Amino acid sequence: MRFLASLVAGILLACVSGASAQQYPTRPIRFIVPFPPGGGNDIVGRIIAQKLADGLGQPVVVDNRGGAGGTIGTDLTAKAPPDGHTVLINNISLAVNATLFPKLSYDTLKDLAPVSMVGRQPNILVVHPSVPVKSVRELLALAKAKPRQINYGSGGVGTASHLATELLKLMANVDMVHVPYKGLGPALTDLMGGQIQLIISTMASALPQVRAGKLRPLAVTTAKRSSFFPEVPTMDEAGVRGYEFNTWYGLLVPAGTPRTIIERLNQEMAKVLASAVIKEQFTPQGLETAPSSPEEFGAYLKSEVEKWGKVVKASGAKPE
Repeated sequence: MRFLASLVAGILLACVSGASAQQYPTRPIRFIVPFPPGGGNDIVGRIIAQKLADGLGQPVVVDNRGGAGGTIGTDLTAKAPPDGHTVLINNISLAVNATLFPKLSYDTLKDLAPVSMVGRQPNILVVHPSVPVKSVRELLALAKAKPRQINYGSGGVGTASHLATELLKLMANVDMVHVPYKGLGPALTDLMGGQIQLIISTMASALPQVRAGKLRPLAVTTAKRSSFFPEVPTMDEAGVRGYEFNTWYGLLVPAGTPRTIIERLNQEMAKVLASAVIKEQFTPQGLETAPSSPEEFGAYLKSEVEKWGKVVKASGAKPE
């Protein structure tokens, strides 16, 4: 009798959940961007928010909750009701922060449910023209011949530009000095001024300086060459076998969100990312659309947490 009662209760709960999912969404969606306005995550979020609203039939309200490397907005999402009305757009920092911050108030892999990848942004290794190298192999040979005499810049401790270069150091077994800045812009300014020798930068940020001849590109960090610079080899082709780094963006919701709602969001995101308008808006940011299933994004996120956990530990990086 008790088993029968439990079975009936379970069926009723599933029916209620299914009915709720069919009605979804019933009110405006809170679209959390865990970084301040103006940055890459914010730009990407705002590009897709309006199109997502068109498909869902409800306003998608961008809510910037910056601070602590993106962990404040991520925590808000993890603790929100799992009903699909709170959605998070985050980037590679989500995977990095799982190790960078030793006492997070949420579990990256357990408290968030992946919906879809959004896009990937290639990065590019650039050097000041005065650096006497024309390839990654020559740069690494110089770094080995002159340990700790080459300075590389980044947008700050724990940022993508920092850890991408730490990954290079780790895989190539070279020792270069990290010079952190308060943002990638100031770091690129000093690189052009010759105060530092190299940066692994987002494509969008380095593009104007490379085309103007102010910086020399050595390699892109993706597995395939970039359409922006098809003549520039990948890091793997340049001799660092297996090296791959993407600044990626993805959509997540609180864990426990009904599967039917996740599937609806995933379907709408696939439509958004297939839009020619979105692709045109992504191009100036150096972004390529990258739709995926929830399972594909979940597996990728797990692999990124493991990958960057090793790099964070090896580099000794601490949150600023």
